[in-house]
Amino acid sequence: MKDKIILIIKGFILGIANIIPGVSGGTLAITLGIYEELINTISHFFGNIKKNINFIIPIGIGAILSILTMSKLLNYTLENYPLPTTLFFMGLIVGGIPLIAKKVIYEKRKITYVGSFMLTFLLVIFLTFAKNGLSAVNLNTLNFGMFLILFIVGIIAAATMVVPGISGSFVLMLIGFYEPILDTISSMTNMSLLAHNISILLPFGIGVVIGIILVAKLIEYLLKKYEIITYYAILGFIISSIIVLFMGLFNNQSNLVQLLIGVILFIVGSIIGYKLGDE
Repeated sequence: MKDKIILIIKGFILGIANIIPGVSGGTLAITLGIYEELINTISHFFGNIKKNINFIIPIGIGAILSILTMSKLLNYTLENYPLPTTLFFMGLIVGGIPLIAKKVIYEKRKITYVGSFMLTFLLVIFLTFAKNGLSAVNLNTLNFGMFLILFIVGIIAAATMVVPGISGSFVLMLIGFYEPILDTISSMTNMSLLAHNISILLPFGIGVVIGIILVAKLIEYLLKKYEIITYYAILGFIISSIIVLFMGLFNNQSNLVQLLIGVILFIVGSIIGYKLGDE
């Protein structure tokens, strides 16, 4: 029972991560110690259905609960208290870094390892400076073309959710779908809009599922064939995402009280990330 509760908590954190721009669900999956098992479960779901269901259902429950219950709250905190909110999630990421470092710390530094680190590090930095995204799309009128676009956007979002260091919500912002999708999720409790919201989330959700499966297969292959290089690439994603989040803090007008609360939340987040990663 304890294991299930821990998985639900980890799923809850992953769900929140995929709402906040700049925070990568893939990164937190690694720092929470469930990334490889999650990839293997998705890639070989029918290999051991009972075992895989027992692993993925609690995570899914936690993620769905967090998205349904926290989307409005996170919108509020990001708008009014961006510094403490961001520092807490930075702490979660930083707290899990020792878990990843253990996998590569005893390996000799090779040019291929450094190259893979720099490639992913620079990719995230480049995407950050190219962040002037498209204006938000209008989902009031739906047709076959928009259903197809939502399906493709779901695949793109899934890829960025699985790949560490790249924020799915951030990429959705770049292509103009972040606000419409988040607004749709936030209004799911409005019964008058239920049919319309389902017609938006269904093709998007199907795309997400297919995208996650495809990317999981690719990452599983890379971890099997090129484990150390892949982990150096993952570290590049993670370190750069922390830097990007830190850079974003300078755009916030915060007072000393918010800074102190943010530092406390950063420490709390680091402890939670470290402890959950060891579970």
